[in-house]
Amino acid sequence: MNSNETGADINSGSKDESIINQINQLRSEVDYNTRDYAIDFLVTQFKKGEFFINSDYQRKFVWDNQRKCRFIESILLGYPIPFMFFSDNDDGRCDIVDGAQRTSTLEEFLNNDLVLTDLKKLFELNSLTFDCLPLPIQRKFNKTTLRIIVLEEGTSLDVRQEIFNRINTSGLSLNPTETRRGALRGEFMEFMEECSKNLLFQQLCPMSELTKARHEDIELITRFFAYVNDYKLFEHNVSEFLDSYVKRNKNQFNKKTFEEEFNAMLNFVNKYFPNGFRRSQKGKFVPRARFEAISVGVMLALREKSNLQPAISTDWSDIYTDNGKKFKYHTTTHASNDKKRLIDRIEYVKNMLLFGKEDAPQISPEIC
Repeated sequence: MNSNETGADINSGSKDESIINQINQLRSEVDYNTRDYAIDFLVTQFKKGEFFINSDYQRKFVWDNQRKCRFIESILLGYPIPFMFFSDNDDGRCDIVDGAQRTSTLEEFLNNDLVLTDLKKLFELNSLTFDCLPLPIQRKFNKTTLRIIVLEEGTSLDVRQEIFNRINTSGLSLNPTETRRGALRGEFMEFMEECSKNLLFQQLCPMSELTKARHEDIELITRFFAYVNDYKLFEHNVSEFLDSYVKRNKNQFNKKTFEEEFNAMLNFVNKYFPNGFRRSQKGKFVPRARFEAISVGVMLALREKSNLQPAISTDWSDIYTDNGKKFKYHTTTHASNDKKRLIDRIEYVKNMLLFGKEDAPQISPEIC
């Protein structure tokens, strides 16, 4: 054996050892076990906050109704459901690394907020809610177990984020905002992007780099303009409603007025809402329903009274107060396609700011 071969063997051995050490080191950072949870238990824990959606890595995009119903149909048919990933926290709760949409869909279905539609196989169930199903089917559904991969408490946030990203970037399809930006490109969408760069908006409405990369900021701003002008025209499908609004305003809208109202709304929220659009001062993301309620409700109130001073404290973060409980109800229900829920949460904020009560006072005919 010559000296060159000996050196190569030494280098090869060193490289192999380095590879093995790197793999072993990174594998040691991931520790997990598997658990089977019945659906009724899973939903109960989710409602109690024992299982929660972590904003540090989750995308804040909601399944459309068709996908929700297809998921429920798969469970009823006994089809295998992909594993979900949870992570144990040091406070004893579990955050949902992957499975947020499935969990929230199950909650919506058990709450009778989801009406089954467009089912291809179980067509007899179309137009039904959970409580309309035969009792034996309800019981079997509740007792159906889902397999959960639970990351141990010591698994770092970076590792959890990496696992989530790898799960969700295989064959990743465009979300409605991304599609809208491409298919309906024009002056209006360019204006939406300008608004997303507003520093006050970014301060009041923080979001992770992951959600920003998928244009959640533009989605929220588009919802603000569409709902503040046409919310009573909304019927059922959010994406279709927004697409229609953007098409109508694609290259013809009053940019000056839109910009003034957007800034007026942000300035009002900054002045009177201690947490901005967030649930708390340390909140790292803003739920869509919450943003819609505050931003649109504020702007509608300002249209009625430009020098508005709130008729009641806007610090509704405390869920133990009556106003806090009502605001939480209006902004945490998982019914984005429900017209009544949309109107209720927007007009709740508007009326609380103008009148200090949930319902606008009725004006008698004599006064008119």
